[in-house]
Amino acid sequence: MGDAGFTNLRLERDGATATVRLDRPSRHNAVDAALLRELARALREVRRDPTLRALVVGGAGDKAFSAGADVAAMAAMSAEEGHAFARLGHEVLERLEALPIPVVAAVNGVALGGGLELALACDLIVAADRARLGLPETSLGLIPGFGGTQRLPRRVGLGRARELIYLGRVVTADEALRMGLVDRVVPAAELPGHAAALAAELAARAPVALRQAKRATHAAVEGPLAAGLAHEVEAFGVVFASDDRVEGLRAFLDKRPPAWKGR
Repeated sequence: MGDAGFTNLRLERDGATATVRLDRPSRHNAVDAALLRELARALREVRRDPTLRALVVGGAGDKAFSAGADVAAMAAMSAEEGHAFARLGHEVLERLEALPIPVVAAVNGVALGGGLELALACDLIVAADRARLGLPETSLGLIPGFGGTQRLPRRVGLGRARELIYLGRVVTADEALRMGLVDRVVPAAELPGHAAALAAELAARAPVALRQAKRATHAAVEGPLAAGLAHEVEAFGVVFASDDRVEGLRAFLDKRPPAWKGR
């Protein structure tokens, strides 16, 4: 696993965790079709590696996680090309969201438009204290096109999401934390280490249990309560049948750290 063939991002590995870093700092890591296609390839590599247990998504440089979809590229698109661009963004971010391992977004600077939508497709969002986040598409005559109208209400509630989307408001990291848009805020200099430590902590958890916890919590926002509860029962059954469950309980009773097998 490495950067071979990538020009718009970097894919790095550290033990059981991997990092995908958007790498267009001169464009504030803006998202265009080429970057999306490379991200899809990187996600395939991550998914195919059974030894990876957590992923961090970040941005190169010290100013931007991602300033959003590439405005210059969109300005040159026809209506049909714009529609196809949105479909591509949806497909790739759905792949990110569907990864069986937990994904941490490390928001080191601005996360606007498609950049924030990328973060919203991750499980946890950690932001630097200098970060600014928002969906300003209405100021460009657009709406969020990579899932923002659906994922943002699920994170912050319908009323707050409407305010942010309709007005295109950009909020500080602290305000984002108060509304539940991000999960943690840390000093900018500490963000890389904090995100890596969080990913390592997640990677150390029981892999089967974590996969099923991710599936079950996704079900909580995708349908009625009864369906989600039924999903949880089935997920609990999968976990209870795993070697990791046997090891976890034995390790607890033996007062020793568990040695997870991932099955």
